[in-house]
Amino acid sequence: MLVAAAVCPCPPLLVPEVAAGAASELDDARTACADALGVLAAARPDLLIVVGPADDGHAGPYPAGSTGSFEGFGVALSVRLGSPPGDTAAAGRALPSSLALGAWLVDRARWSGAAVEGLAVGERLPADSCALTGKELAARADRVALLVMGDGSACRTVKAPGYLDERAADFDTAATRALGDADLPALSSLDAALAYTLKAAGRAPWQVLAGAADGAGLAGQLLYADAPYGVGYTVAAWS
Repeated sequence: MLVAAAVCPCPPLLVPEVAAGAASELDDARTACADALGVLAAARPDLLIVVGPADDGHAGPYPAGSTGSFEGFGVALSVRLGSPPGDTAAAGRALPSSLALGAWLVDRARWSGAAVEGLAVGERLPADSCALTGKELAARADRVALLVMGDGSACRTVKAPGYLDERAADFDTAATRALGDADLPALSSLDAALAYTLKAAGRAPWQVLAGAADGAGLAGQLLYADAPYGVGYTVAAWS
């Protein structure tokens, strides 16, 4: 059963070494993410699952000990998803960037509790499939926590990665409100096609969260919402 969740954005710029001289611009977001991870730790889960977006070629489960890096962003920094029994790195695919950032946040929080696993979700996964995936995750253990990585639209300004789209602000406002209020119907009803057009990579992970939280009775708390660089970033904690 889902007992807690943290929602965090997944720009590699959250890692100070990647952001370099611009690192201070996301200090508030980093602080909010740390606070959200604190809510997960306080819930004392048996299992923590990091959920994030990925292209179809990298979608799927990632076991404890899976590794990733930020070398593609010019930084020689490696991360590992939790510490498996025996404290050895798991062989297999490298973590996609969203899960690598999740692993970095977990490590930064000095996580020492439950086992940590990962699940990368295809950005075009239909809403009903997201809900089913979430229900399956919630059934994995008696006390499950989710760290849900994902950005809102990337079309808030003319300098945004997706250029300006007048629909982006309304989409982000609705998604942020739903995440802050733990509004499951509102999250489940986010338009997948519009989200994809707006480059809102968080849509599928958020709808996985909605499926996992069905029947859990969790309340939400909005910790951060902004659109630096023209991309919607939201941090929320559910408990």
